[in-house]
This record gives sequence, C-alpha cells and structure tokens, in this order.
Amino acid sequence: MAKKKQSPELVEGTEKRLRITWVKSSIGYSRRQKATMQALGFKRLGQTVEQKDTPVIRGMVNKVSHLIEVEEVDS
Repeated sequence: MAKKKQSPELVEGTEKRLRITWVKSSIGYSRRQKATMQALGFKRLGQTVEQKDTPVIRGMVNKVSHLIEVEEVDS
C-alpha cells in the first residue's frame, strides 16, 4: 500500500495565504470576470480579502490580475 504524501502546509505547521486587494473597477469587463471577483470574496472596490494559497485561488487571481493587487502572507 502506498503512503500518502502530506502537503507542505501540514508538515511545516504554517499555511501560506494571499492578501488580495481590489484596486480597479470591473465595470466594462465580462460577467465571468465579475463572477470570479465575487468568488474570491469581494463585495466592493477597495476591499481586501485573505485566501489560502491554493492552485484554484492562484488560477482565479491570474484571470483577474489586472483588477487586483496580491501579496503573500505567512500565517
């Protein structure tokens, strides 16, 4: 039976997080990009949210990178 690999987050005891700030309006952009902003947890321009640093969140960040600022935070 194969051993399961533990994620680096569990091994280190700290999880990486992203602090994401909405800096540019999504007016004039597609509904999909607006939905992505909502999925990231944003409700209004200028708001900052923190999300776990996962491949799913990174993909969403890449799709709307022109509307947000991102910084990595160690918890």
